Amino acid sequence: YMRKLLTTLMLAAMTMTAGAQTPKWINNVKFTGYGMVQYQYVNQKDNSSNSFNLRLARFSLDGRVLKDWYWKAQIQFNGNTSNLGSSPKVVDLFVEWQHFDWMRVKIGQFKNPFTFENPMNPIDQGFMSYAQVVSQLANFNGRDGSHSSNGRDIGIQLQGDFLKNSNGRNLIHYQVGVFNGQGINVKDVDQQKNVIGGVWVMPVKGMRLGWFGWTGSYARNGKWKDLNGDSHNGKRSLQQRRYAFSAEYLWNDWTFRTEYAHQTGYGFKNRYQDSDDEKSNNADINYANGDKAQGVYALVIAPIIKNKFHAKARYDMYQPSGDASKQKTNYEFGLDYMFTKNIVLSGEYCYTHDRSALDHDYNTLDFEVSYRF
Repeated sequence: YMRKLLTTLMLAAMTMTAGAQTPKWINNVKFTGYGMVQYQYVNQKDNSSNSFNLRLARFSLDGRVLKDWYWKAQIQFNGNTSNLGSSPKVVDLFVEWQHFDWMRVKIGQFKNPFTFENPMNPIDQGFMSYAQVVSQLANFNGRDGSHSSNGRDIGIQLQGDFLKNSNGRNLIHYQVGVFNGQGINVKDVDQQKNVIGGVWVMPVKGMRLGWFGWTGSYARNGKWKDLNGDSHNGKRSLQQRRYAFSAEYLWNDWTFRTEYAHQTGYGFKNRYQDSDDEKSNNADINYANGDKAQGVYALVIAPIIKNKFHAKARYDMYQPSGDASKQKTNYEFGLDYMFTKNIVLSGEYCYTHDRSALDHDYNTLDFEVSYRF
């Protein structure tokens, strides 16, 4: 039913933007989207794969109301549509008041203001996946046990730019928001909101140096056993504390970016997928990973032919237990070729060393065609 409803709404919106006259108080309505088709080979023992995949497709509508209000609605489709983790889902639905450059107000469902990489769409991010620490701590596939939320939550946020230099370029950006803490399309459970924010300085054109913080909780209603073996049933909240340091420099079609993030707080043993699923309602804590995690990545994307053909490399390390005992490290190398600004072919080789896996060392080949409209 949900899939049919979303499809109907999008078709209606496309018809409206294509043929109907838009009221004068609504302007610049656009229908856009992108898709990513993937082939991936992994030679990990007992967990190998060799498959073509439909990585994702997104369709969005956005526009302006009067002069100061910007709005956006975006849905995502994946191959498997059976649960919250991969079903057709609303990823963005927000409105933002943009009267002042130094203070814009956004309300709805949108990206958590945590790390530089999180707000980037999967094509512009540059590699076959977001860095591990961003995926885990910005809540793509949260370490806390929350469902796949594409780095988003529901809430309200203030953001802005100020302190212009002699050329009129702003030197400081800030963003701070209050969120449910439960991920996308889910109401708050414990009535304790997450406060997430960041600030960065831009000392020279193309450079950003940023600092981010996150405090709050993730909760669920369910059953669990404490360390004494006693059974409980009800609401359980797990505190989450995170911070990150980020740096990026874009120059003459070169990209340099690195980020470090740290987490304090336990996660649930099972990932939440479906409110009617018994595992999703299990509130046991994953004590095996402890209450700390951290990770870092560093990447470079270099032009071979400017704005056309690029080479890239990334070091990507994540420690789910806060130390090296379960550390997973990816060493990635690849090429990107832009047929047009809307069609990109990318290829990547990744060598992985994973101390928590039975097969510690394995290789991945990934090829993707990404397109926008």
